[in-house]
Amino acid sequence: MTRPKKVNSIEDVAREAGVSITTVSRVINKFPSVKDENRRRVEEAVKRLNFRPNLSAQRLASGSNNAIGLEIPRYEGIFYSFYAMEIFRSVAIACDSLRVDLLMHLTDGKTEINAAAVGGVVFADIIRNRAHAEELLSRGVPVVVMNYLDPQLEVSSVSIDNTKGAQTATEYLIHMGHEKVAFVSGDLMSQAAIERLEGYKLAMKKFGLSIREDYILKGDYSRKSARAAGQRLLELPVRPTAVFVSSDDMAMELINVLLENTIRVPDDISVVGFDDDPVCLYGPVSLTTMRQPLKEMAQTAVKELYLKMQDPGREINRIVLSPELIIRDSVKPPSGS
Repeated sequence: MTRPKKVNSIEDVAREAGVSITTVSRVINKFPSVKDENRRRVEEAVKRLNFRPNLSAQRLASGSNNAIGLEIPRYEGIFYSFYAMEIFRSVAIACDSLRVDLLMHLTDGKTEINAAAVGGVVFADIIRNRAHAEELLSRGVPVVVMNYLDPQLEVSSVSIDNTKGAQTATEYLIHMGHEKVAFVSGDLMSQAAIERLEGYKLAMKKFGLSIREDYILKGDYSRKSARAAGQRLLELPVRPTAVFVSSDDMAMELINVLLENTIRVPDDISVVGFDDDPVCLYGPVSLTTMRQPLKEMAQTAVKELYLKMQDPGREINRIVLSPELIIRDSVKPPSGS
């Protein structure tokens, strides 16, 4: 009878290399703090023993958890959202490059990620779940926040300058000759949506243009809300000649509503979005938009969290990234100008 081949354990590797189990775990997980000599001895022992680490056993033995959690607010149409899918994809790629696991949790603000299952948490935004972020921070769990900046919250963050982006988009429309500029907001529970509204208002005030309340149409980032905003726009006694919309997804739905009602874009109404979703190159009109560095934001946040997990005393780092105006075909000077 053939005996099964012995499977070497992390303890066998530690014994062979003459180091602790924790050191072996740190080498396997690519921790930067391991001495070069110890790293060499462990790598040689792993090779000699043909060791294949068991992730669960490795974590138990080292007393640490190297997985990363992603908590992202849930909203209607999230799995059709370019923003959300780009965040999912970019975080997953960053985790793969660092050789760490990813645990994702969608929240409505009432549920929270299982912090015991991860070594740190990236919050994709803070919408109705700030208390959870504060709780994790009070327990010493490493946390990094994306798309949200609050100097009062003692946490590292990677965010977009939404105010600047919205102001740039609105000023572009004004420079093109538009004075009657409307705005479609995102979900005003989010900081990004509030800042984009503020950027729109700053641009209008800067050029001495009146801010009409009936030109500020509330959305929630969903196509449904954009369609409703488009219908309200069509009912206005004095229609705007341009609209700045808080996301590309909503902007494209707004364009659909306008075209369905024989309103030409950009001949009758110009439209600017926010995101730079590649799909918007191939709609009925290619969309002028503000490009968000979503990949950079997500991957920078994961890297920042990973470094925080290795060094809990790491200083708070607040990084703000700038969006970029991408000019395409959905804007032209107003008729008669």
